Amino acid sequence: MTDKLYHPIGEVAEMLQVNPSLLRYYETEFPTLRPHKNKKGNRFYTDSDIDLLRQILHLTRDCGYTLEGARQQLRLDSNLDDKMQLVKTLTEARQFLASLKECL
Repeated sequence: MTDKLYHPIGEVAEMLQVNPSLLRYYETEFPTLRPHKNKKGNRFYTDSDIDLLRQILHLTRDCGYTLEGARQQLRLDSNLDDKMQLVKTLTEARQFLASLKECL
């Protein structure tokens, strides 16, 4: 990911192309998502928090799971990290092939 240990909520929201309010909402819906908060209450996300958010977004957006379904899937599927890596690799390959096609 990056060299930074913590990422502010605005940066994470921009990275994932969602509103910060959605990230705060997911925090209430997914007990495993617990970003660090400073004394002022500002949220800071680790790379593992961001990976979890990507998994949640993949399950809800791409796979059509409800929030409850996504929670269950995260609990049940220990191979989800491997599947997410595969999705990421395939997405990158698709983007690369699309750029090659444009160059032809």
